Amino acid sequence: MNGHAAHPMIHTRAPGKINVFLKVGALLDDGYHDVAIAYQAVSLYEDVRAYPATDFSVTVTGSVELSRVPTDGSNIAIKAARLLAARTGFRDGVRLEIDKHVPVTGGMGGGSADAAATLLACDALWGTAMPREEMLTLAAELGADVPFAFTGGTAIGTGRGDQLSPALAQGQFHWVLALADFGLSTPAVYRELDLHRERHAQDIFPAQIAPSVDTNVLQALRAGDPHMLAECLHNDLQAPAIHLEESLAGVLELGERNGALAGIVSGSGPTVAFLAADSDSALELQVALSAARLTVVRATGPVHGARIITE
Repeated sequence: MNGHAAHPMIHTRAPGKINVFLKVGALLDDGYHDVAIAYQAVSLYEDVRAYPATDFSVTVTGSVELSRVPTDGSNIAIKAARLLAARTGFRDGVRLEIDKHVPVTGGMGGGSADAAATLLACDALWGTAMPREEMLTLAAELGADVPFAFTGGTAIGTGRGDQLSPALAQGQFHWVLALADFGLSTPAVYRELDLHRERHAQDIFPAQIAPSVDTNVLQALRAGDPHMLAECLHNDLQAPAIHLEESLAGVLELGERNGALAGIVSGSGPTVAFLAADSDSALELQVALSAARLTVVRATGPVHGARIITE
């Protein structure tokens, strides 16, 4: 197709996420693991503005620590734009402006949200009109969490996390997120999990090849009951994340001492997500953790996935 943009600017927004349940399968021959994840999209967002350009570029601002965000071709948003252009035959480029509010390398899918928002923005900007199913396939090529940033809400992810099925959920869950001033590498956390399983092979049950989400999690989400959900929050990556960064254990203890129903390391960390009973409890917990000099934000879920914002 020709290389002329169909619009002067497109603004899109996509959410971060919390994994309320994450089970990691056995290490496979290809070096990866199958997983079973219960995702919930939460009200921390990445905003992407896409402008016509002859090449590909990105600038990044936001309320979170940005020093670890690349602004060259390794940025996932640039990869997303280039991938869409290659698949659709679009011959021009795009200038991207990203406003980030999801912690960077924090286990909350901020980069995935950037990629989803960029695909949506470029498709609208360029008028490429890619069907949704094809767009989700493209999203999965960019990363396992990218399709969920598209769909939002609450979903179960299997395979590499990108095979999504919607999960029934009602009501609103209140989260208090303790943000770290450092990142954790997802591959490093997975390596630590594999090492832990090797070291304790005699003492623990071998991991399943294809894990599944606990039915109690699905019931709690369906009921919209934070007390039920608190009982079954689970993350196989939490122990290895704490092993790599011991301070996370203290953060979890602090939150649970100050009224959280439960706390969990989000994804591969280091963000710690605390589930609160209601909005008042969440506010009280935020105040308590802030007084302990933690960087804390409140969020609710589930929220919608990537969408176009009308200016």
